[in-house]
Amino acid sequence: MAGRNVLARYWHTLRWLRPVQWYARAWHRLYRPRPDLRPAPALALPPGRWQACARVPSLVGPEVFRFLSVERRIAAAADWNRADWPKLWLYNAHYFDDLVADGAEARTQWHRALIARWIAENPPGQGNGWEPYPTSLRIVNWLKWLLAGHAPVPGMLESLAVQARWLRRRLEHHLLGNHLWANAKALVFAGACFEGDEARAWRRKGLQLLRRELREQLLDDGGHFERSPMYHAILTEDVLDLLQLAQRMPGDLAQEVGDLRQAAARMLAWAGAMAHPDGEVAFFNDAAFGIAPPLPALRAYAAGLGLVPPPLPSPGLHLLQASGYARMQAGPALLLADVAPVGPDYLPGHAHADTLSFELSLHGRRVLVNGGTSTYENNAERQRQRGTAAHNTVVVDGADSSEVWAAFRVARRARAHDIQRRGEDGVLSLSAWHDGYLRLPGRVRHQRVWRLDAHSLQVVDVLDGRFREAEAHFLFAPGGEAALGWQVEGGAARMEEAVWCPRFGESQPARKLVVRFLQPRCLVTFHWD
Repeated sequence: MAGRNVLARYWHTLRWLRPVQWYARAWHRLYRPRPDLRPAPALALPPGRWQACARVPSLVGPEVFRFLSVERRIAAAADWNRADWPKLWLYNAHYFDDLVADGAEARTQWHRALIARWIAENPPGQGNGWEPYPTSLRIVNWLKWLLAGHAPVPGMLESLAVQARWLRRRLEHHLLGNHLWANAKALVFAGACFEGDEARAWRRKGLQLLRRELREQLLDDGGHFERSPMYHAILTEDVLDLLQLAQRMPGDLAQEVGDLRQAAARMLAWAGAMAHPDGEVAFFNDAAFGIAPPLPALRAYAAGLGLVPPPLPSPGLHLLQASGYARMQAGPALLLADVAPVGPDYLPGHAHADTLSFELSLHGRRVLVNGGTSTYENNAERQRQRGTAAHNTVVVDGADSSEVWAAFRVARRARAHDIQRRGEDGVLSLSAWHDGYLRLPGRVRHQRVWRLDAHSLQVVDVLDGRFREAEAHFLFAPGGEAALGWQVEGGAARMEEAVWCPRFGESQPARKLVVRFLQPRCLVTFHWD
């Protein structure tokens, strides 16, 4: 039976992949190009000085980095690829984000030395730094640094050319999504900042991919198709970067300005609808503070490029139909609800089993939160964080609503249906049901209704089908339980110790209200002054 379950899990995971993901994965594993060490094309930076989006510095000493809430020193060449350090931490070291972080000018000498060290200690094609995603981010950051007026470090231009040639032959068609987008952005930057036929070929390929991926990845409501507010913010900054580059470039790149301005405006509007009053992202799917720029930084960056940020949503109920999220605002309360697919069927790697979950802010402060993300390591904690019990929704018979497994896999996945909204007499109402538990023996259908007004929130859960046990989970932000009172009908409530993971590498103690169903219908009412 166990073997059959494993086969079924693989089948329900792999059946959604696109053909390109199959053959591109084989190609990526089997084909290893030789680095092309020819001299670099001539540098041809567009005029003007680069304007950077606000970003927290990560370089805290000449060789000391702080990533994912952990400080480490890269003192020797081997440290760039240490097997005993998390790979995501090492990837961040290879990104070179600090080159364009706040106060970067004061760290220029550190940056110059670090670039020289990276070139000397990371031979072409070898190690973590030459994987396509970190290569893409590093190319862009090095070029932004040059666009900000810095003179190239010896060997830097030659390395950039080798990196661009390597990336061109290592595009992540097997992953698609935000990875292929980052590859394309890097090729556009490289093609715009060098001259000659080779650079034009980079730019053409990058623009071809960007146009296609923008159509694919940007939904009609302005949201990113992976349904992670964090990755949405990352790609919003990417679009603004490309807009800035296009505004300064003649020729084929300049022709993209109109489309990029339109895309940026739509993405900023979506980010505004999905941000909490603190300006940070909501915790649906993979999301954490400190990875993507917060909303105020994105809006300020857009304004600096001459793009008037769209107004923030007015109170009321706003349904982001294409992406599947809802914003409900009444009085001091803001509720963000997930009635979305877990992600694109062929790319749910950043999905959590969080269907019909929600977050709540009161008087500008987060009160009820989803559990967050602190790790991408393939371990028990990653599994826990992706599981349904880490989110403000209902667990039936101990199962996850979507079958999340490994670090970035999903087998059978929940889908929301019959999304209804209304607002009358000062009460905002949203309802939906999901089919994630129909795979269980009791074929349970979970329906949820939210009713929000200026003084209270009602959460009504109805389970249609047979079940042994069911529990609704409500995680409080640290100290958030003091802001709410609650009553329960149709269930037995208890408080549990829990954790909240607002940043990578960080877990904070929190408390959770768990309501055990005593009947198929359970009502929890939260109220506040």
